[in-house]
Amino acid sequence: MPDFLTDLPVDGIMECLKRSPGHEVRSGKMDGPESSAALTANAFGWFLNRADALPPLPGVPAGQVASVTLEAEMRYPWAEGRHPWLDVAIETHTTLIGIEARRYEPFRPLKAHGFAEIIDRPVWGEKLPGFTKLRDEMVAGEAGFQTLDAVQLIKSAYAILTRAEKRALGGVLVYLYAEPATWASGKPVDPKRLALHRRDVAQFAKRVAGDTVSFVALRWEDVLDQWAGSPRLASHAAALRQRFGALG
Repeated sequence: MPDFLTDLPVDGIMECLKRSPGHEVRSGKMDGPESSAALTANAFGWFLNRADALPPLPGVPAGQVASVTLEAEMRYPWAEGRHPWLDVAIETHTTLIGIEARRYEPFRPLKAHGFAEIIDRPVWGEKLPGFTKLRDEMVAGEAGFQTLDAVQLIKSAYAILTRAEKRALGGVLVYLYAEPATWASGKPVDPKRLALHRRDVAQFAKRVAGDTVSFVALRWEDVLDQWAGSPRLASHAAALRQRFGALG
């Protein structure tokens, strides 16, 4: 079993993680010193049975949080095929928020992904024109990103819209990322790669601005700063920083 921080609902976290197709626990990936899944589970797992304690994320005015889920499957409007699993799902009375959380991944070589399961399914109409135009340009080789998994973000936006519409909620896709100065080994992260990632994030945000599913990019440090300012969450933020170090 992964080594969780104290005061976490471990049974509930493990139940969430075990249903994920990523097999982070069984594969041992969560035990790695650079694990994004371990950071996310420890950070947001605290709120599984304390959803009311989670404040609105910076830049996401969604109101009082009603539920928090780790490893949430958000299905497209058809049964067959593969469907996205988001790292965290947050629901309020007005908004569905899906979080794609990253730590060191943007500073490693990107894995190749495609749009095969959604490319010929024009079921979202005019609601995601920015995401769809960018998708089509990427398929045609007219657009691309060196550090950002834009394919996964676009797929997640489609899935968030599908669930949000069923529940008569607004939809927000949050890209939660770190800017670590060093790898777990102590070797510096290439500052050029950090700068390139910032540009990729800004370009993606510009391309999808105004769509029905809002895109919000957040740094882990900004979220932890917010939590550190809350009397109820200050000790949790401090424990995360002690365990996972400076996230940038």
